[in-house]
Amino acid sequence: MTLRVAQIGTGNVGRHALAALITHPDYELTGVWVSSDAKAGRDAGDLAGLDVHTGVQAVTDLDEILAAKPDCVVYTALADHRLPEALEDYRRILAAGVNAVGTGPVFLQYPWDVIPDELITPLTDAMAAGGSSLFVGGIDPGFANDVLPLALAGNCQSIEQVRCMEIVDYATYDSATVMFDVMGFGRPLDEIPLLLMPGVLSMAWGSVVRQLAAGLGLTLDGLEEMYLREPAPEDFDIAAGHIPAGSAAALRFEVIGLVDGAPAVVLEHVTRLREDLCPHWPQPAQPGGSYRIEITGEPSYALDLCLGSTRGDHNHAGLVATAMRVVNAIPAVVAAEPGLRTTLDLPLIAGVGRYAAP
Repeated sequence: MTLRVAQIGTGNVGRHALAALITHPDYELTGVWVSSDAKAGRDAGDLAGLDVHTGVQAVTDLDEILAAKPDCVVYTALADHRLPEALEDYRRILAAGVNAVGTGPVFLQYPWDVIPDELITPLTDAMAAGGSSLFVGGIDPGFANDVLPLALAGNCQSIEQVRCMEIVDYATYDSATVMFDVMGFGRPLDEIPLLLMPGVLSMAWGSVVRQLAAGLGLTLDGLEEMYLREPAPEDFDIAAGHIPAGSAAALRFEVIGLVDGAPAVVLEHVTRLREDLCPHWPQPAQPGGSYRIEITGEPSYALDLCLGSTRGDHNHAGLVATAMRVVNAIPAVVAAEPGLRTTLDLPLIAGVGRYAAP
């Protein structure tokens, strides 16, 4: 059955999602929403970087997208610095009876006990009124720290700790807003960026810890968070801009789920802007970066997930993976009962229709 799908946002992740919608035979593209007038009126194929003409022109009005009555929208608009607007977008989409999959805000992966109920209730009310469903995921938060650790945990006799790690060089991640304004790279170490304000780490990645705990049948005492930042030894440049000597150039943080005071579920990020920074911190399994799952128990497991691409580096591969996690989930989300759906209640997403002969 062909599903009618619209794309919201055509940035670093959205353009890959859009290309996937255009090229998949089971999806019919009904519309594309963009945030800038410069992109408005351009063909979807052009925005996706494809040499095809779809006849679907980008618009800046969400009402036009909803008027086409798609079965689902793919929401990849940047949400980290515009949370109220993103939540209102979702509310309007879901209340209109349109299902949604998205890559943010990341706490919607599993929001319970992560964000206040007053932020969740308008969405659940909209889903109930519209008979619609919502699924938010990606590679992290998402597949690298929900499907994989839970699959490994299913082969344990006992579990002491589950630790999920991202160990990545972000030098080629080309988003000044995320790198400088949200994460605080290139800023003085005494300047606290949005990500490191009290409680924000637990809001952003608490969904990972809470969902893993729920999947393991654990009741957490609560969450703790910690971080370390290290300065640039000299001036250098990254894709997003300039990093002055002495400014933040490496970040390590943890969000820790406690059971009886012990760290039972841990989400850890090790982020560098050069591979030679902080050599004593955990190192990736491949140059550039990888994801790692460590389960301490009987038996114990260590799994490294290495992303690659013929079209770019590890960061490019991560953007494609983030897009495809939600695009490939569309049929399952459309078929699901109305409500906020998570990895814990969706079927295995197996990439149906994605085989491409070499």
